[in-house]
Amino acid sequence: MEEAIIIGAGPCGISAAVELKKRGIEPLVIEKGCIANSIYHYPVGMTFFSSPENIEIGDVPFVTINEKPTRHEALKYYRKVVQLYDVKVHTYERVTQIQKADPGFLVYTETREGKKIYETPYVILSTGYYDQPNLLNIPGEDLPHVFHYFKDGHPYAGHEVVVIGGRNSAIDAALELYQAGANVTMVYRKASFHPSVKAWVKPVIEAAIEKERIRMIWETEVMEIKPRSVVIDTKGVRSEIPADFVFAMTGYRPDLTMAKELGAEIDPKTHVPICSEAMETTVPGLYLAGVIATGHDATKIFIENGRFHGQMIAEDIKQKLNQKQYTG
Repeated sequence: MEEAIIIGAGPCGISAAVELKKRGIEPLVIEKGCIANSIYHYPVGMTFFSSPENIEIGDVPFVTINEKPTRHEALKYYRKVVQLYDVKVHTYERVTQIQKADPGFLVYTETREGKKIYETPYVILSTGYYDQPNLLNIPGEDLPHVFHYFKDGHPYAGHEVVVIGGRNSAIDAALELYQAGANVTMVYRKASFHPSVKAWVKPVIEAAIEKERIRMIWETEVMEIKPRSVVIDTKGVRSEIPADFVFAMTGYRPDLTMAKELGAEIDPKTHVPICSEAMETTVPGLYLAGVIATGHDATKIFIENGRFHGQMIAEDIKQKLNQKQYTG
């Protein structure tokens, strides 16, 4: 019997594990990939929006010579926190199902050695949102040259590349692709960039567009993706632009499948899970930590505020355990 199981070894999951350990509870963290898996899959040269002190967890200082930490520094930092607190993490183990038990839960997983089953009274879902992109649902989106994630610009040098979107991920991809030598066209359905665009990046992309280093097509929807082009609609006028590769940087959304299967209540309009102040769902013993607790708007919860969910969850579980000991 595990004292608590945390699904997801991102910053918010690690933070929850650390807070539980501080209160004498030994959790098991199960992660389908590596530690900080989502951050690992960010673009290689990515710089965080947040300052280092705003993504610290476990009272461990995030030391960097830069004003904003890099992806590489963040990976090193979260690995170090896991080591310092001796957090038990099972990486490359995928949770396939969670069932209610009496009491608690049964957690089913798959590893390269086979299937496993764990028992626990408490489950904390901290699976983020990066694994589930917002799809365009248009013809050709499943073609092999279409991507919803961007890693590095080098492979696309000299090619016609279309980037769909107007937020940070789209802008970062467009700039890096241009710097690597790609011919970049951005397509965005709105008339201007989203207000959440990083302040130090906005003038860079605007200058690139003004100097025609990056072609920008505003107020336009992509209707179809073909092997060497995309069909677009600009205010009712259809046209076709060349595209050897397409990056649909249209955002991501949390996967609430397991929470729903367990009977957790979800707001039908916003898709926000109903949680207590301690982040417990309507299923007793099932908690949410991090961006999985948000709904359609995944910009409301991120590392800066999601890292504090672990404190609330750990304190709630500790109180429940104390109450059981007192009444038992």
